[in-house]
Amino acid sequence: MTPRGTKYWSSGAIPLIAPELLGDIIATASDIAVVISRDGSVLSVLINPSNQTISRLEHWEGQDLRDLLTVESVSKFEGQLAALEQGFDRLKPIELNHTDGAKWEFPIRYTFHPIGPEGTVLMLGRDLRPIAEMQQQLVKAQLALERDYEAQREYDTRYRVLMETMHDAMVFVGLSAGRITDVNAAAAELLGASRNDLVGSAFAQEFEGRQRSELVEALTSSAYSEGSAPVELQSRRSRRKVLINPTIFRAAGERILLCRLETAETAPQVGGELSENLNGFFASGVDGIVFTDRDGIIRAANESFLNLIDLAHLGEAKGHSLEEFLARGTVDLKVLVETAARVGQMRMFATKLQGQYGVQVPVEISATFLSHRSHPSIVFVIRDVSRAEAMRNPGAPVSDDAMRNLTEMVGSATLKDIVAETTDVVEKMCIETAVDLTRNNRVAAAEMLGLSRQSLYVKLRKYGLLSRDTD
Repeated sequence: MTPRGTKYWSSGAIPLIAPELLGDIIATASDIAVVISRDGSVLSVLINPSNQTISRLEHWEGQDLRDLLTVESVSKFEGQLAALEQGFDRLKPIELNHTDGAKWEFPIRYTFHPIGPEGTVLMLGRDLRPIAEMQQQLVKAQLALERDYEAQREYDTRYRVLMETMHDAMVFVGLSAGRITDVNAAAAELLGASRNDLVGSAFAQEFEGRQRSELVEALTSSAYSEGSAPVELQSRRSRRKVLINPTIFRAAGERILLCRLETAETAPQVGGELSENLNGFFASGVDGIVFTDRDGIIRAANESFLNLIDLAHLGEAKGHSLEEFLARGTVDLKVLVETAARVGQMRMFATKLQGQYGVQVPVEISATFLSHRSHPSIVFVIRDVSRAEAMRNPGAPVSDDAMRNLTEMVGSATLKDIVAETTDVVEKMCIETAVDLTRNNRVAAAEMLGLSRQSLYVKLRKYGLLSRDTD
């Protein structure tokens, strides 16, 4: 820049600018620049080349700018021209909406600058669409927040009404700090304190003889152990014995214990001593006990069953089919399930269990069908007979009559005929055993023997076994 130009800048004046550069400067300094005459006709239009939202507008030239504005913008435009006619040279920017009447419409904030003695005006405009889009996004976000807030208020109200109207005593305990986060009126009455006194206090201090870490660990262990007995404690304030049934869950990244409190007199006593004995037998019995649904999916099992299949905990078996742990898989399970469902029970079914690491254990299984109306189930009692198998002599002794029959055939029949006769006897015994085990279920017996149904019926007819009565 020349010394003269520097002097212009320091004194507030503008240095001389070459005409060929002025258009680029104006176009770059604004999104759109429009030169209009005194009566509002468009003389020229310049678009900022970096603005991708405004297309080419050379067709504006020669038109009245009023025809390119919406109805409400025409009055603002004319007011601005009138102010310029009266000599005002410092006018506030105005927002004008351009439209073609049908296809498009966009808002522009204009500043007006007189540039010639004939009343020519330069309008420098800034595209407001990015700001308008941002405002719309902010409005949508605000509306979404308000909807979420209203939904949260509704859920909070439902939760509070549910907590206060239910008769069960419920306490929420944060697992990390062991402190009460919420409690309903029934629990507050049972513990002998008000809700305000309980919320925020350590849950362990409401009971006698329990430290915080010890109590939290006991409740967590009980919550994770399915079918475990409630934790029994004595309230420090009310001096009442309380049974706690905990449930653990995670919310907002924190583990929380939901503790349902009962007193000894309100706790359900279903079956009394018999129920306690059955629970004890299930937990400590030497035989494996498994509860499944109608399809053989395991719902519960005791420790003895887990020991037979070499599993560390019930979670590895629960939800899996019992056939995964039977040596003959689907064949064994189908025989057991169909016979139990059809007859009601099945006794002493001999097979093998296959453990997690492939070890097979000979067992005898009894199955009982429990025809509960909404949740029918099947109970399997599984006994390990590996020791009995080891004590048995290898191979069953042949009776004297059988030996005599075989020796009598020597000389009167060829060796081939003797072997064929013996094979028929063994085959008949195997078919009779399979039919007996399946309670005359021909489909299950065929699967057990590895035969088709047609082949089984042929052999039943051959040995005169078709006349057996079905159960």
